[in-house]
Amino acid sequence: MSPTSAPAATVHVLRVFTNARGQYGNPLGVVLDGASVPAAGRQALAARLGYSETVYVDGFADKGGSRKVQIFTPTSEIPMAGHPLVGTAWLLAQQDGTPPEFLVQPVRLDNPVPCAVSGARARIDVTPSTAPDWELEQLADPGAVESAAVPGRGEHWQRTLIWAWDDAHDEPTVRARTFAWAWGVEEDEACGSGVVRLAALLGHGVRARTGRGSVVEATMRPGGLVRVGGRVVLDGRREEPVGA
Repeated sequence: MSPTSAPAATVHVLRVFTNARGQYGNPLGVVLDGASVPAAGRQALAARLGYSETVYVDGFADKGGSRKVQIFTPTSEIPMAGHPLVGTAWLLAQQDGTPPEFLVQPVRLDNPVPCAVSGARARIDVTPSTAPDWELEQLADPGAVESAAVPGRGEHWQRTLIWAWDDAHDEPTVRARTFAWAWGVEEDEACGSGVVRLAALLGHGVRARTGRGSVVEATMRPGGLVRVGGRVVLDGRREEPVGA
């Protein structure tokens, strides 16, 4: 960087919860060098990027390899979100050669999040009560979910996952969409935390076909945990100016 150039951060751009062919998925921005973005500038960068979430990795939380992260929507910091943690675990595994054992979020989340990566897939185990408080609304059938109009800001479904059973599959499968104006996002392509809440409500695992064609998989684990995961693709990198 020349003496006159502005400070910049490298943002890795992922798609999380793609289908088996690597299509669709929820875009995610990850800044592996969190120190490159001052704390006061993180919210502004997340808003400018416009992804449903942006993650900043702030180094090691302990000698065991746990990594500290912060998650921002375009409007606020949040303590837990599915696709950011799944995507970040996968990206760290690609960069470091091994996934972190835990992801640690210092904001309003008491317990670290266990994670694992295998090939193109990553997963995390979470306590459902730590997920954002999504409203879950069941509709009559997949067609009703697909034809639902996107609500405007301030209307109904401001933080809502709508869903319906999809009986065309052998395993428990739902068709879902997520609307998130409460966090500055019109429609979220694939919402891991919403599927976590849904699995906890149903009391069993579920596979969600969500958004345009993304796939989120959730299973119940001992101790009331829900394991949520899926496929991840790296689309590239972008350099973004940051405030001093």
